[in-house]
Amino acid sequence: MSVYLDFNATTPLRPEARAAMLEVMSRTGNASSVHRPGRDARRRLEAARRDIAAALGAVPENLVFTSGGTEADILALRGCGRQRILASAIEHPAVLEAVAGVERVPVLGTGQVDLEALDAMLLRPGPAALVSVMWANNETGVIQPLDEVVVRARLRGALVHSDAIQAAGREPVDFASSGLDMMSVSAHKLGGPPGIGALLVSDRVRLDPVVSGGGQERGRRSGTENLPGIAGFAAALGAALRDSGEGERVRRLRDLLEDRIGDAAPGARFPGRDAPRLANTSCIVMPGVAAETQVMALDLAGVAVSAGSACSSGKVEASHVIAAMRAGNDDARCAIRVSLGWTTGREDVEQLIDAWLALYNRAAPANGTGGAAASCPA
Repeated sequence: MSVYLDFNATTPLRPEARAAMLEVMSRTGNASSVHRPGRDARRRLEAARRDIAAALGAVPENLVFTSGGTEADILALRGCGRQRILASAIEHPAVLEAVAGVERVPVLGTGQVDLEALDAMLLRPGPAALVSVMWANNETGVIQPLDEVVVRARLRGALVHSDAIQAAGREPVDFASSGLDMMSVSAHKLGGPPGIGALLVSDRVRLDPVVSGGGQERGRRSGTENLPGIAGFAAALGAALRDSGEGERVRRLRDLLEDRIGDAAPGARFPGRDAPRLANTSCIVMPGVAAETQVMALDLAGVAVSAGSACSSGKVEASHVIAAMRAGNDDARCAIRVSLGWTTGREDVEQLIDAWLALYNRAAPANGTGGAAASCPA
């Protein structure tokens, strides 16, 4: 049986998104054209924009469609007009590598940003800053204290951006009440298609385009809009928000996973467990066993998980997130991410537990624990 537990990398396409995309693809029209098919495409585009903006607590005029979350992050950091960028040390590479000279704000052992360190960095002389702190981390699920970040940044005249790509559709996300200046979201993390995302931009920010040439998206992002993707995005987000009991169901499965492994494998560790987290995410350390080995062994057992951020190169490296939490080199090298979602059942979690513990037993000399139960308790 094949089990998919890598929802933080990408999610299965929700049926609502598939239906919306097929309906749009059955028609022809460029939303920038003035003839009837073009006007029809424009109506569909703006209806989806209104739906997505309303679901995220924003106004349609402040939503810029992009090719995904990475482009949204890059547009925020490069287009905001700020020369100084402060970003938490656990940000996705899309933020940390968006511009040269990003100053990394330390995090605490819990995985949350160190607010006192942020204060100290904001007090240093220099040009006006942008602070970028993600809503929830993609590897540990740890939710950041954004309200405090916004308050402290405002006192120093700094703008605030948040990568909310993992949180949207899983946590209540309201752009207007958050006080953020910019926020990035992506469709394929919540049951929509890949290749479509958005940046929400407050009226306080004059955003310069990174991609120019056609003047679409009010001049903030040129290029013909991906209407099938946008329609799928709106439908998926609506479906995710309507499924109000999904979060608690997934949380129970995540807790079952951690309790079973923790009981059977005393050496296992769960970075971020002591902080508020996304309900679907667990970071698990198997001491002495490299993350790459774990990912491959679990794949052979029919279970798909990941280590760190999913990236185009497909390589597995020591987690910069776990390293930033000062957990030690062993934890950074030996941490995998398990992320559940709307298709996950109890039997999927049971299969992961059995496969993880089987590997733990085989690696007993390496992890120094003497092994664990051969299978999860009944």
